[in-house]
Amino acid sequence: MKITDQKTFVVGNPPPYHGGHNWVFLKLMTDSGVAGFGEAYAIPFHPLKAAGLIEDVGERLVIGSSPFDIEKLWRNIYGSMFGQHADMVKVAVISAFEMACWDIIGKELDQPVYNLIGGKYREKVRSYTYLYLGAEEKATAAPGAYEKSLKEIGTPIHSLLDAHCNPEKAAERAAQYARQGFTAVKFDPLLNLMSSEQPQELSLEELDRAEAVVRAVREAVGSKCELLIGTHGQTNTFSAIRFARRIEKYEPLWFEEPVPPENFDEMARVARSTSIPIATGERLSTIYEFAQLIEKQAASIIQMSLGRSGGILMAKKVAAMAEAHYGQIAPHLYCGPIEEAANIQLDISTPNFLIQETIETCGGFHAEILKEPLKWEDGYLIPSGKPGLGVELNEEVAAKHPCAE
Repeated sequence: MKITDQKTFVVGNPPPYHGGHNWVFLKLMTDSGVAGFGEAYAIPFHPLKAAGLIEDVGERLVIGSSPFDIEKLWRNIYGSMFGQHADMVKVAVISAFEMACWDIIGKELDQPVYNLIGGKYREKVRSYTYLYLGAEEKATAAPGAYEKSLKEIGTPIHSLLDAHCNPEKAAERAAQYARQGFTAVKFDPLLNLMSSEQPQELSLEELDRAEAVVRAVREAVGSKCELLIGTHGQTNTFSAIRFARRIEKYEPLWFEEPVPPENFDEMARVARSTSIPIATGERLSTIYEFAQLIEKQAASIIQMSLGRSGGILMAKKVAAMAEAHYGQIAPHLYCGPIEEAANIQLDISTPNFLIQETIETCGGFHAEILKEPLKWEDGYLIPSGKPGLGVELNEEVAAKHPCAE
């Protein structure tokens, strides 16, 4: 069985852009007629150029290979051009091919991927969502605010700021998600500070406001929901410690990326200074970075993004390293549903899985872009049991939503 062809899809995600402005998918075809899908997450270039990188790698290093040779393919791409070093761009490209190969393998063997990487450890996958504004609040967003925020920091925050930084709005949205069935919600009470000028020192005024958000959300959901403090490395070590000490009494399940991800020693300082578990990993690539993170005891909840960290098998290896240190995994998701489908395969088969990020209930365009949507019920993702990743990209819908400039 050989890989004979490839096709990339750059899909423009329509408003409100939850999960990103564009998604980059890959389809691999084989000489047996079996096709598989993968997804690359957040390659830091224009998405059409990202697709070009994937196509270049496929032409040179993948077509003609067996999709079963995942370890060999992974190493050949990783070490190509004498580039044997952790690199977010290259590993995101690898991730798309790796996922697509697993999808092919599962379909060829008529098995869901989770049966090929350990079997079913649990029947369903506990999920959480970020806080998003409701339809009424979105309608009142200032014209041009999205475009302004995207240009300034690369992230569409116009429909997030109130939901995360306003105590009343955050509490209202968290309570609504709890009523839907979510047992955990994530929010960033420092989202207003996201910029290229990180890390920052927090003023007492900012600390007061951020604590007020956490307090309001806890009061709104009581013990029905876990609170996931999802910061993005906005603060320096001292400010992160001060903030953590203020919110410990609200019992968050985790404090995410308290400082920027490049300095594990400083993150470990935060971890030693608080009783809140530290979570991180969405901006890391390869087992080598995760090994350092875990060995330095900088985090106990590992949030690999499968479309950036090497795919399913590498994530399984990272999970095993975390398991040996009594750590847990909570895979990150802020892209399209192909990566989410891969996450489900990992989560179902991994003993030290904690919780999975979703984009609300996986509806909207996340459902439309698939031939059959992912199944979400009462706070849990339900695996389909179908071969491979269990989903198929709807190529006709993809074609109708080209890259959003």
